[in-house]
Amino acid sequence: MFGEKEINDVDLSVNEDNLYQEEFFTDFDMASIRRLTPVKPNGLRDKSRKLVFVGNLNLMTPQGPLPIQAAIDARHLKEAMERYPEAMKNALGEMQEKVKKLQQEKESKIIVP
Repeated sequence: MFGEKEINDVDLSVNEDNLYQEEFFTDFDMASIRRLTPVKPNGLRDKSRKLVFVGNLNLMTPQGPLPIQAAIDARHLKEAMERYPEAMKNALGEMQEKVKKLQQEKESKIIVP
């Protein structure tokens, strides 16, 4: 937990140059896409910055839900929906590679007498 000194040292100011309005879209099945719209401090759209799309997926495992998240390179929601499957497959592949690497590292540390 944070001590009083650490709490007082935390910068809690809002970065007004990096504000986004967040919206969620879902098909109530598996797909979930988050659209982050850049805004100015007055809340109006900042057209000098690009929209950001992020795909989200929860895979059910024996240990519980496993959240998967991936950036989607898209200009608008329709394009993000079209690119969602590939982005999520890539994120799943990357996750599988990381798991394999961690398993290999763990196995290489086992000393057999």
